[in-house]
Amino acid sequence: MVAPAAGMSVDFELLGETANNIFRIQGIQHTASVTSTKSPIAAGLLAIFLGGLGIHKFYLGYVGPGVALLVASTVSFLLSFVLIGIFFLFVIGIFVLIEGIIYITKSEAEFQRIYVDQKRAWF
Repeated sequence: MVAPAAGMSVDFELLGETANNIFRIQGIQHTASVTSTKSPIAAGLLAIFLGGLGIHKFYLGYVGPGVALLVASTVSFLLSFVLIGIFFLFVIGIFVLIEGIIYITKSEAEFQRIYVDQKRAWF
């Protein structure tokens, strides 16, 4: 008997609140699970060149942080006409530059583990 593994269809008998006699259901075909791989170089370059727009966050699947960067940059740009926004644009630029450098210096496996599998959104 083969022990159940992730993705297998199984059935079992209940004994109180415990699964007893776990067995595989035969005849059901499973498609291979699709895992997303993202390139640290692509993410880093997107952060360096388009980071203020949050494009690198969208590339990694982080919609919330991507929208936050996009809104912050837009508001900072609009405030730059009264000079205060220039400071915030500078801060955002430094922030995404550092993030881009961090992405590029990670190995493929480490980048995949930290930013794709564990879904760490910032740094």
